[in-house]
Amino acid sequence: ATVSVSQPSPANFTPPAADIPAAAEETIWPLGRAVAQIHGVYILAENAQGMVVVDMHAAHERIVYERLKSALTTQDQLPAQPLLVPHTLAATPQEVATAEAERDILMALGLDIAALGPTTLAVRSRPAALPQADLSELSRSVLAELQAVGSSRVVERTRDELLATMACHGAVRANRRLSLGEMDALLRDMEATERADQCNHGRPT
Repeated sequence: ATVSVSQPSPANFTPPAADIPAAAEETIWPLGRAVAQIHGVYILAENAQGMVVVDMHAAHERIVYERLKSALTTQDQLPAQPLLVPHTLAATPQEVATAEAERDILMALGLDIAALGPTTLAVRSRPAALPQADLSELSRSVLAELQAVGSSRVVERTRDELLATMACHGAVRANRRLSLGEMDALLRDMEATERADQCNHGRPT
């Protein structure tokens, strides 16, 4: 449960505007219009040149990553969403130690994680940009990366790797059914996102 009464849709999609004439659409919508979802993984779209196939998870992962990076660059801290009821998870002693040692970095990433005991962690806030991410998986992944590098080595490249990990957890998952409006909105977001032709791990979108 969270403080906000209404949450954005899992992929933060907004249906596109009303129909646009075909000539204008070709100019401003290079990826065209969605026509179907294939195997729960791909978006099939059509544009003036033919058909476009998009890996929806890889594409949304890049979009979320660029949004996280932009937010952290402009604000030095990701906006956080406090949880009405803290999320608890079983943790190893190493994870608990890392959460305590790297508290400032975690807070900057929008994660308020504190020890409840030697083998229990409580997550009291999550990054606002990742409303549907699994908090246990997200927390463990970020803690594992911080444990591997240590705070003294969290430089820009490592920070970007942390954001890429978070974006992967926040991206729309395979086999999630999307409406045509949601698929079109994802295509529009791709067109407005830098390096949208590859996900954070180098896979083509």
